[in-house]
Amino acid sequence: MFTSILLPIDLSDPATWARALPAATRMAGTEGAVLHIATVVPDFGMSVVGSYFPEGFEDKAIHDIGERLTAFVNDHVPDGIEVHPHVLHGRVYDQIIEAANRVKADVIVMGSHRPELRDYLLGPNAARVVRHAPQSVFVVRGD
Repeated sequence: MFTSILLPIDLSDPATWARALPAATRMAGTEGAVLHIATVVPDFGMSVVGSYFPEGFEDKAIHDIGERLTAFVNDHVPDGIEVHPHVLHGRVYDQIIEAANRVKADVIVMGSHRPELRDYLLGPNAARVVRHAPQSVFVVRGD
């Protein structure tokens, strides 16, 4: 049923992967699917904000996060599952949808926290992905 699964995570927030990662690895293992684990480095938004950071800051951050993501994959994904780490850069929900399209994901597996009032007003990334992704989205609720 699935040949390609995308699992977006935030390396600094275990709630985004603590329950979603086991679900995604189970799905990948059962289906023999390729697991793509992605993390997104947000952009600065306006260029004036970026001018306050040293030159090359974004490139260094992306490189460092790539190393952390590779270590995460090595530590958390069971042997026997084909896995590819991806570091994305930009608006979180846009990058998740673009990556899912690029890797031809059949399903996006996402962790999500319980909504707070601000989430109802602004909409969390998981909700935006659910609304806009052409793929099926499996949202795994955290605590």
